[in-house]
Amino acid sequence: MIGSASSNLLDSVGQVHSIETLGAADGPGVRFVVFMQGCPLRCAFCHNPDTWSASGGKEMKVADILEEFNHKRTFYRNGGITVSGGEPLMQAPFVADLFEAAHTDPDGRIHTCLDTSGYSADLANSRQTGTEKKLQLPDNSALSRLLKNTDLVLLDIKHSKSEEFKDLTGKEQTSTLCFLSLLQEMRVPTLIRHVVVPGITDAEDELAEIGKLMANYTNIVGFELLPYHTMGTKKYEALKIPYRLNGVPSMDKSALPKLTSIVTDAYKTNKS
Repeated sequence: MIGSASSNLLDSVGQVHSIETLGAADGPGVRFVVFMQGCPLRCAFCHNPDTWSASGGKEMKVADILEEFNHKRTFYRNGGITVSGGEPLMQAPFVADLFEAAHTDPDGRIHTCLDTSGYSADLANSRQTGTEKKLQLPDNSALSRLLKNTDLVLLDIKHSKSEEFKDLTGKEQTSTLCFLSLLQEMRVPTLIRHVVVPGITDAEDELAEIGKLMANYTNIVGFELLPYHTMGTKKYEALKIPYRLNGVPSMDKSALPKLTSIVTDAYKTNKS
């Protein structure tokens, strides 16, 4: 795990890839988006391969981030801070400190949003126990503290089927599903996201499984289909990384309403 927590929240240091000051698609309202460095997944459709390495980015303190946010606070009166990546759970102690500090900021409470794949090494190796299959996390764990200070999670469901999930990301699906169960246990409002890639994640049965999966949880407040695009291909060329989806066209956005209805219908059918 990179990044480090501190007894003084404002002194906590993390590895930050970049900051977007006017994010419009990363949670409610206009968002101050912090992209964290480091990701254990290798998603075939990732458009930010420059965030993969844990050694990149620059060190920033929580104080630095909040100072920059507060400098333009009026822009975010209906928004807040979103932490994305990379995979922010790789730096859970730092993000927990940032969100706790955001909730107790002297200038006023800041809405916090976590944009994640739900991948955590701890959860990947965990097992659900008991008749209700609850995950037991220590109260002082970084992940528990992070979620207690998270107002909304944007959870990217890479693929509804385990084998395809692993082929697409290089990791097991276990962690993402355990994370979703944890979000429900902690009653964290969650919006499900799903990248629609032509020929890979746009099949009717796959989308129906997304709806069926969502129906099992009470904390889900919505879902969003994200059309696949090819804008990140030049980064792969610059980094000399083979791009696995060469030849796959960008998603036709006009197809999204029909695909969305497949998810919605499956959700309604399976919702008890």
